[in-house]
Amino acid sequence: MKVTINGKEYSFRDGETILELAKRNGIFIPSLCQFEPLGHKPATCRVCLVEIMDKNGKRMAAACETPLSDGMVIDSISRHVRDMQRTQVELIFADHDQDCVSCVRHGDCELQDLGESVGLSRNRFTSKLPQKPQGRTLDETANGMTRDMSKCIRCLRCVEVCRKIQGVAALTLDGKGTDASIGVGMADDHATSACIQCGQCIMVCPTGALAEKDENDIVIDMLSDPEITTVFAFAPSVRVVLGEEFGLAPGVNVEGKIVGALKAIGADIVLDTDFAADAVIMEEGTELLHNIKHGGKLPMFTSCCPGWVNYAEKHFPEILPHVSTTRSPQAVLGALAKSYLTDAMEIDPGRVRVISIMPCVAKKDEAKRPELARNGVPDTDVVITVREFARLLRRFGINLSDVDPEPFDNPFMSSSTGAAVIFGSTGGVMEAAVRMVHAILTGRELDTIEVAPLRGMEDVKEAEIDLGPENGRIKVAICHGLRNAQKLAEDALAGKSPYAFIEVMACPGGCVDGGGTSRIKKKYHPHAKTRQQALYRMDRSMPRRQSHNNPQIRKMYGDYLGEPGSHKAHDLLHTCYSSRKKVPSQTIEKNRERLTLTD
Repeated sequence: MKVTINGKEYSFRDGETILELAKRNGIFIPSLCQFEPLGHKPATCRVCLVEIMDKNGKRMAAACETPLSDGMVIDSISRHVRDMQRTQVELIFADHDQDCVSCVRHGDCELQDLGESVGLSRNRFTSKLPQKPQGRTLDETANGMTRDMSKCIRCLRCVEVCRKIQGVAALTLDGKGTDASIGVGMADDHATSACIQCGQCIMVCPTGALAEKDENDIVIDMLSDPEITTVFAFAPSVRVVLGEEFGLAPGVNVEGKIVGALKAIGADIVLDTDFAADAVIMEEGTELLHNIKHGGKLPMFTSCCPGWVNYAEKHFPEILPHVSTTRSPQAVLGALAKSYLTDAMEIDPGRVRVISIMPCVAKKDEAKRPELARNGVPDTDVVITVREFARLLRRFGINLSDVDPEPFDNPFMSSSTGAAVIFGSTGGVMEAAVRMVHAILTGRELDTIEVAPLRGMEDVKEAEIDLGPENGRIKVAICHGLRNAQKLAEDALAGKSPYAFIEVMACPGGCVDGGGTSRIKKKYHPHAKTRQQALYRMDRSMPRRQSHNNPQIRKMYGDYLGEPGSHKAHDLLHTCYSSRKKVPSQTIEKNRERLTLTD
């Protein structure tokens, strides 16, 4: 089967569209709404218009949704076709907030690229359509992200990823015509919606319609205040992601450069969230051991991922008794920085501000949970994403690639193990926990320290761990993408789960592909495996690969917390959850007696 494109003949595959064949053969056809990684081709933008001739005659068609037929003749470069494509782009721009210089996506925007690709030099329709029509407003009510519908081009990518990957379906298409925009179904605003703020919608948005809430000005205010002691810390995955923002290859470890950059902008203390990850394993592992030995809730689910916690509270509150009460590494670090660290360094905790650099948008929301505050003061003051941090460094004129590496400069909360660094990959929390639990129950380390079945990008993975003749074998599982978590949670509630422990990460690939990481236009997590392998290499290079062997962790428990699971450890390092599931305030059953039938 053959077709002709721009005078040249090509063979095509059954079911292939014009755009798919063109891409496969290096023929450029401008497109916007289509998103290949998710198989998404709604044909809403109509930018990929081409002229076709087939048995039905000559007509214009969208290349992304038009299947090929034998003998079809396609023109994508004639003056008429180019004019039609340009007109579509003009109309999109005319219905778009064109204050590009103030947009978070300026210079990294697919719509800007599209204007260049169709040769748009001026727009005939600018200001001809109403600006910011009713309903297409800026929603900043959520803690972690903003939704600016004046920049929405209605590609529906966000709706697709929210449904297909996360199974949340918080986003909907509301309105008609130029009033149409992405809404938050059955909610007054973003904050009260079913959204879990995982940020995966941000990762696929072609414009600045969806973005993390930028808090860099708050950070700069803290840095410039001589009365404040700034404490920075960054997550495991940040060190293998941030470099991409400055032109370095994916997976390059820039840990030392991050420390150097933070010192250059005036950070007082730079800690390692990996230290807190080791502390999490001590607490979470102890919690699991208690549940196994004393008949606690099994399976136990991890609690490190705030997107998963939000999902459990908003969509599946029945599972909350199964969720570990141990705080996330970010929350653990914030609590310890304002207690253990300030005591050890004799610093006034009231003057300390903890700034966390995360690959995650939901971490912003987590930091504002009232359960993670003491006397109304949050343990973590500000959370900035990888993208925000890159912008922060640029505001200081710093190119990370030019920064000389520096070591962490604190003797109390800067040491970590290989178990901590793999937290950044899906399966890493489970693998770290298995290393500790096996050692505690058997008195010896795992024969094979790397638990290979828990690694990789499969939706759900499992492993069986031998805990010695006295304890037998247990099964554990991990999943990423919340759509995959639902079945595991349902089985747990039905008493059908074969697992003792289940790790859930909201973002595909785990934190290395979090909603706050580097975006690559037209791609969806293309560097997941590369980033994961970088973390695994770091694990192998560490002198200590088990959390319980971290000397700073041992010192902290010996000097300050006592034993894992102690009263003081619970006070500082654990939390609680509550149902936030929205239910109708008035049901038919409650009001049956008030209902009457009429003819």
